[in-house]
Amino acid sequence: MALTRDDVLTGALAILDEYGLGDLTMRRLAGSLGVQPGALYWHVANKQALLGAIADRILDGLDGGLPVGDWDTRITELAHRLRAALLAHRDGAEVVAAAYALQTGRGQTVRLMTEVLADAGLDETEAELAALTLLHYVFGHTADEQSHAQAAEHEPAGAPGALASGTARFGFGLSVFVDGLRARLV
Repeated sequence: MALTRDDVLTGALAILDEYGLGDLTMRRLAGSLGVQPGALYWHVANKQALLGAIADRILDGLDGGLPVGDWDTRITELAHRLRAALLAHRDGAEVVAAAYALQTGRGQTVRLMTEVLADAGLDETEAELAALTLLHYVFGHTADEQSHAQAAEHEPAGAPGALASGTARFGFGLSVFVDGLRARLV
């Protein structure tokens, strides 16, 4: 059976989930798929392209069935969905943030957020700036959560825990962001 792009992405996600981004190399991926590294380049141009494709896979379905209603409900739901998608894979926030920075993914997250915020009444420039701010909040918070979770894997049993769950901390920060936007719209 011939190697497919889907095989490459599935293999890359498996390595990412088990070992993390630092250990996701083209050589390791090729070995796990039982092919020579050169065979991967038929499906992805380089590691940056691979990360972009992985980011797209992580974000796949993010925009499906978004709730209707008030802008604040929609933007909050979108932010929570983005966080959940990033948390579903080890180092997911770092992968998607890198793909975004390198412009290698096809993610539509900023466009979706911008549309919701423009519907709220922000002009196009402010809506895009607010969407980018929210995107970076989600990336940063989620990357921090993932780092703490990985560090906790190496702590002895009974080590002190966090003050609040990651979800509670994320929700609080998100509510501060939404409240700030609401104040700008008045």
